[in-house]
Amino acid sequence: MVMIDNEQPHQELVKCVVVGDTAVGKTRLICARACNKRVLLTQLLNTHVPTVWAIDQYRMCKDVLERSWEEVDGVNVSLRLWDTFGDHEKDRRFAYGRSDVVILCFSLSNRISLRNCKAMWFPEIRQFCPQTPVLLVGCKNDLRFMYRDETYQRFFRDKSPFIRPVRKNDLVMPDEARVVAREFGIHYYETSVLTYYGVNEVFENAIRAALISRRRQRFWMTNLKKVQRPLLQSPYCPPKPMPPPVQIQSSIFEENISWLWKTKMNADVVLVAGNVAFFAHKFMLAAASSLFHSIFVDEAERIAILAPATSSSHSSLASTFGEAALAEFEGNTELLVDCENSPQSSFQSNEKSSDQVLPTSTEQPNAKTFIIKSDLRHAAYSSVLTEFGVTEDTLFDLNSRTMDEDEMGCDSSIRTTVTLSEKISPMAMTESLRFLYTCTIDPNFKSFQELKEVAQLLELNELSFYIDNFKGKDEFVNSELKQRVQMDFRDRLTKICVDDNAFTDIIFQLEDGAFAAHRALLSARCDVMRAMFSGNFKERSAKIVYFPGVQADTFHHLLMFLYTDNIEPISSTRCLDLIELANRLCLTRLINLVEKHVIEELSRFAATENADVIQPCLRLLETCKLHNADQLADWCMIYLCVNYNKLCKMSPKLLKNLHPENQDYLMEHRWPPVWYLKDSDYYTRRISEKQKEDKPIFKRGTSSSRCLCFGSNNSAKPSPVHSETPITVTWKIS
Repeated sequence: MVMIDNEQPHQELVKCVVVGDTAVGKTRLICARACNKRVLLTQLLNTHVPTVWAIDQYRMCKDVLERSWEEVDGVNVSLRLWDTFGDHEKDRRFAYGRSDVVILCFSLSNRISLRNCKAMWFPEIRQFCPQTPVLLVGCKNDLRFMYRDETYQRFFRDKSPFIRPVRKNDLVMPDEARVVAREFGIHYYETSVLTYYGVNEVFENAIRAALISRRRQRFWMTNLKKVQRPLLQSPYCPPKPMPPPVQIQSSIFEENISWLWKTKMNADVVLVAGNVAFFAHKFMLAAASSLFHSIFVDEAERIAILAPATSSSHSSLASTFGEAALAEFEGNTELLVDCENSPQSSFQSNEKSSDQVLPTSTEQPNAKTFIIKSDLRHAAYSSVLTEFGVTEDTLFDLNSRTMDEDEMGCDSSIRTTVTLSEKISPMAMTESLRFLYTCTIDPNFKSFQELKEVAQLLELNELSFYIDNFKGKDEFVNSELKQRVQMDFRDRLTKICVDDNAFTDIIFQLEDGAFAAHRALLSARCDVMRAMFSGNFKERSAKIVYFPGVQADTFHHLLMFLYTDNIEPISSTRCLDLIELANRLCLTRLINLVEKHVIEELSRFAATENADVIQPCLRLLETCKLHNADQLADWCMIYLCVNYNKLCKMSPKLLKNLHPENQDYLMEHRWPPVWYLKDSDYYTRRISEKQKEDKPIFKRGTSSSRCLCFGSNNSAKPSPVHSETPITVTWKIS
């Protein structure tokens, strides 16, 4: 729809011509004002296409015409913007004709465009518009701080190697541009269409400059008396740098446990169902089922009672178990000795259970391998067979029997064989173990009723509930149940393995203590430990692994992560040892979790008044960089940059102790930047000067109660005119 564009009474029409080099941002600036368009960074980074904003937009677009009307200092003005080509050879005399104000643009990221203002543009303006007011405007103010932005840098890396991003040396600082404006005798402003800084302010002051020039020519117009001179522009403070959110590596705890189920590495228990043997891990079974937990706890108690008696000497063996205890164990040998002093099983049955011990020779001298067999008539299993080794010097030899790697995948100190009831089929046992290790069931498995009965026999309550939901196709409930089962399982695993140190097979000797752990889980959760326990290293067959320089508290945090995939909150004063250990073991997720807790703590302290976070940041900065805690190091660096002035006052010596590269980075990225501080100081000084100029001067005399017309003030000095110049009155009489 074509709009009729007529100037209305009591309103001023201002023609504003925008000139400057190509690609300095003239058209973007006009569109931001006329069309009220917010420009995104991706749009600004696209390849520049020279265009001219058509003046016909005021006739063709109703919204543009309505936005052109504005009230400035009580005067209704219609601002008409004229865009021009930036080519120096173009003829722009038609655009200059009858112009009320000219805006001379240059790019703050291109020093050549500022030099062209002096060499070409300002002389051209004065040639065609000798009396027209001019404003110098620096565009792309955002590049003063955006040139370091990662998104901005990535665009140029992906775009083309022939297009380089803006560098610091390319930027024009406010004081440099202000010197050029002072040479021209005009006002200076800055704009940014990305942040919308100064867009409206520039055109409002352009209108003021045009109206003041018009007031000089039409001094009788009363509606222009209140128009002010172009105002000072307040400096733009770049946004405070904010640290990026902490990125935590995705959890692979489920994949690690699934790997343990597939490889059977370091398995220490055999479950026999029918004619099929299943290899598993005691700590996993004990954490998932109270039945298996009771079996293995009773087994450990029997070993604790029987092993010391067998390890003292051969004579003590004979005195305790009889002469038959010294016999050699052969494959066809029956149960030789009945252990009368063995503890009873915790499970009551109709038939009496029996614990029997058999010694067998080993390759090591003075070493014996003993077997304890318990015949129990339980609904879930029928017998438990335990094989363990004993020497004269140790309670039991961790390496007395080496199992076939194809069969077990590891060396085991104690091997337990549990013969399950005939009610438990191999297929049901396979799915039970699959759920125990992976919290999933094979979708092709159909015998859910049998599996549920097995779950009830083995006291796997979560599996029973999961089957009910799976049969009811409650996938959402299954998802929630899976998360709950995993959380409960990790809690029980922590209680059994970390707190109680049950069923452990390796000891870590630390600087101030020792911790027991499980080779299987450590190998599944940590690649470095997997290589250590399975490669050609002495730790593979060692009973005790020495960790020099590691404290017990630090190692406890490590075990909590390996067993639960999470850590307890840790303070910034004690995090460096854990970060160093996690980096040594290549545990990226553990480093991320430590970073998250420390950053949250430092952020809380920083939000508290009178909290000193500068000292912890200085202490953490370079050590975190050394041990690949990059996110924590970046947070400390950003905090020090934001508080650079405070840092220089509080800790100048610690600042000098930093690496020179870190000192240069802090100086380069300090906030607020140096150019803003200079610009702010200039703005404050000019405001105070203007206030002094605008302040009226009153001459006050001494107070007197006499009449001002006829009274005299003796204390006041007489006026020079009255005191020195006599007054002569001459009367002329005609």
